[in-house]
Amino acid sequence: MNEQIKQIGERLRGLREVLDIPAEEVAQLCDISLEHYLKIEDGQADPSVYRLSKIAKRYGISLDVLLFGEEPRMSSYFLTRKDQGLSVERRKEYKYQSLASGFRGRQVNPFMTQVDPLPEGEKYNKNSHDGQEFDYVVEGRLEITIGDKVMELAEGDSIYFDASQPHCMRALGGRPVKFLAIII
Repeated sequence: MNEQIKQIGERLRGLREVLDIPAEEVAQLCDISLEHYLKIEDGQADPSVYRLSKIAKRYGISLDVLLFGEEPRMSSYFLTRKDQGLSVERRKEYKYQSLASGFRGRQVNPFMTQVDPLPEGEKYNKNSHDGQEFDYVVEGRLEITIGDKVMELAEGDSIYFDASQPHCMRALGGRPVKFLAIII
């Protein structure tokens, strides 16, 4: 696993210990086994943004604290220049760039997301998270699966959906796809 995932795991463990929350409670909150949660804290498993979001809410902190290690400071506006958002690479094929990481108390989490094509035969894992999601394709072609429904989106297409439904994205055409993802 990469260094960012290890750092997220260290922050998770540190905050949990400071707040005196048993690991079992956090695993239950995330609907995963204790063993899997401890692997996340050790930086050996992907924490997933939806799990981090649940944990951040439980701890009463911003998602940015877990993702980037810093608390947002701006309250009237936060400007993100092109390609300058804080990046998170949790899995090889998904890259997230936060577009509002410095805004305190935000109600949505906008990300510029890139999904890289997987080698032949490999599959994307579906995930789900609380809330809703809006995705707008900026570049490339995106296959999105929500439950059993598979749809293809081209540049300029968008989709809004219930993010508690298992879903995954796949780059088509052998090229990466970039899309704006707004998680509400």
